[in-house]
Amino acid sequence: MTVTFAFLHHLAAFTLVAALAIEFLLIRQEITLDNARKLILVDGIYGAAAAIVLVVGLLRVFYFEKGAAYYFSSHAYLTKFGLFILLAIISAIPTIEFMRWRKAVKAGRAPDIAAAKVLTLRKIIHWEMAGIVFILAAAALMAKGGWM
Repeated sequence: MTVTFAFLHHLAAFTLVAALAIEFLLIRQEITLDNARKLILVDGIYGAAAAIVLVVGLLRVFYFEKGAAYYFSSHAYLTKFGLFILLAIISAIPTIEFMRWRKAVKAGRAPDIAAAKVLTLRKIIHWEMAGIVFILAAAALMAKGGWM
């Protein structure tokens, strides 16, 4: 069972990173009807993957790995978890914006979005990508028992 949950956790994490990378590329393009549809879809995948990472990760912490006491005494784990929650909070900004686009997209129109808003979304997604790098660094430290 431990291997299954580790596999699910890693599969969801790689899916999350792939979806964020696709968002990163799509948001750099003109926001057309097709591009908006893709962003809405990919953001949904990103959100679902993040939810799976969180749920499966917490199940691993509390039931399938070294135990909550071990993880909650690890600075590397706490950093990783804290960054994950922070990224989840800031990722709500693009998600809310993409959800606003649904009405226009369903009507067959590209969303009407100001250039400044697109720039803000790009910056947020860039910060999310950078945050993933720090999460991976903390995960590597944690896996090797570092930064306890």
